[in-house]
Amino acid sequence: MSRYQIALLPGDGIGPECMEATHRVLGQMVDRVEGLDLQFTSHRAGAELYRDTGEALPSAVLEDCLAADAVLLSAIGLPDVRYRDGTEVQPTMMVGLRRALQVHSAVRPVKLYRGAPCVLKDTGPGIDFVIIRENLEGLFASFGGGSKVGDEVATDTLVVTRKGTSQVSDFAFRLAQRRSGRPSDGKKMVTCVDKANVFQSMAFFRKVFFDVAARYPEIEAEAVYVDAMSLYMVQNPWDFDVLVMENQFGDILSDLGAGLVGGLGVGPSAEIGEKHGLFQPSHGTAPQLAGKNVANPLATILSAAMMLDWLGDKHDDPVCLRAAVDLEQAVEKVIADGNVITPDMGGNASTSQVADAVCDALVVEAPTS
Repeated sequence: MSRYQIALLPGDGIGPECMEATHRVLGQMVDRVEGLDLQFTSHRAGAELYRDTGEALPSAVLEDCLAADAVLLSAIGLPDVRYRDGTEVQPTMMVGLRRALQVHSAVRPVKLYRGAPCVLKDTGPGIDFVIIRENLEGLFASFGGGSKVGDEVATDTLVVTRKGTSQVSDFAFRLAQRRSGRPSDGKKMVTCVDKANVFQSMAFFRKVFFDVAARYPEIEAEAVYVDAMSLYMVQNPWDFDVLVMENQFGDILSDLGAGLVGGLGVGPSAEIGEKHGLFQPSHGTAPQLAGKNVANPLATILSAAMMLDWLGDKHDDPVCLRAAVDLEQAVEKVIADGNVITPDMGGNASTSQVADAVCDALVVEAPTS
């Protein structure tokens, strides 16, 4: 039996409520799943801490994150808590945390669960694809390093390296190997999303992508321009399996994807590196909802399921792998039943009631060896 140390960062706004709900669900799983041993440490970090102490991510908290087997983070940032230059605390903290953990691949599943609201009239054979965004380079590499000349000129540089693109492309193909393929026909495929017809950096990204693709002949590889992909994701999302792209493109398209399948309240994410994993919901802190017990905790709970899957894959642990499946299936059952869902999905349940419903829906099965 393996013991995993999980660092919890509840964050700001609705973050603590969503984290409390998720912690309760994970605690239920530890009690019920034989061989699942998760130990938790919880730390303050983010905008409220900065307002109180002048520090958003203390060195001791960062050290615990680096020492942990995984980091589970809720929402970070408050619009009225800013640095002296007027920028928010959240971007600086998150970019710093990502760079410290060296998490190069951000994973955003776009999956339509039965019963979830969908803006499309026709969902075809279903929607189930994953957006992989390079997490440390691209346009975000300029964070803190752009230039400005007076009040007339400002520039940021888009950075693409062979190492960074190879890492994220390789991750995308390895993920495709584990998946069941695109919903339309089960074909395993990875799609490079770029703007290679205009920018040298994007043409280079595409070239490196296909260099990596050559190592995976069993997986189909293709490339699509980002503007066209914005159309295809709405017209025929079931034709895609794994999409890989530069950071800023991924930041935009992942929100579009969430909008197709019920909103950010059911949008989990993972940020994966060679050694570390950081897991968090895709949504923000929604301070107007904080303390009202109405926030949707499912994105955080699904992020925890991704954490369990990553731990199971990384450590070849069938207990964690099975627990990840059990947890996602419990969330799927709650959504499909439709009786206990929060207002953002058309219901009237509270955050804590949704957590209770997920706990009740857990059906634990013995792992297969």
